[in-house]
Amino acid sequence: MKTKLLAILLGALGTISSVHVNAHHSFAAEFDANSPLSINGTVIKVDWTNPHTYIFLEVENEEGDFEEWGFEMGSPNGLMRRGWTRNTLEIGTEVIITGTRARDGSLKGNAQTVLIAETCQRLFAGTSQRDFDESSIDSELCQ
Repeated sequence: MKTKLLAILLGALGTISSVHVNAHHSFAAEFDANSPLSINGTVIKVDWTNPHTYIFLEVENEEGDFEEWGFEMGSPNGLMRRGWTRNTLEIGTEVIITGTRARDGSLKGNAQTVLIAETCQRLFAGTSQRDFDESSIDSELCQ
């Protein structure tokens, strides 16, 4: 009887765990690789959390109004392996982000590179886009 109860509990736990794993989205489900973008803005928030780090920018639009854009980046661990720290981008830092826009047209995207405007330091943002070629980024964006 105890074995049967243990098997049922383990089965239920496995079902619950698999639902959580399936909840993670693919790049193609949320972002459009055919909609590249380059956004200049000021860092207003950085969420250094799993499974993705998010950076939020204040961006001035064509009408002179300000919008809040959000960009998905790689995991904190993946970014640290590429030289990032929690303090790499401070609030108020001017950046240029290249990436791809969300399929739903909202003010969010998947960041490929982050260019710190003041120093022209370019950082790879850990994009999950499969066919991304890091060497294809225009190095003249900062000039």
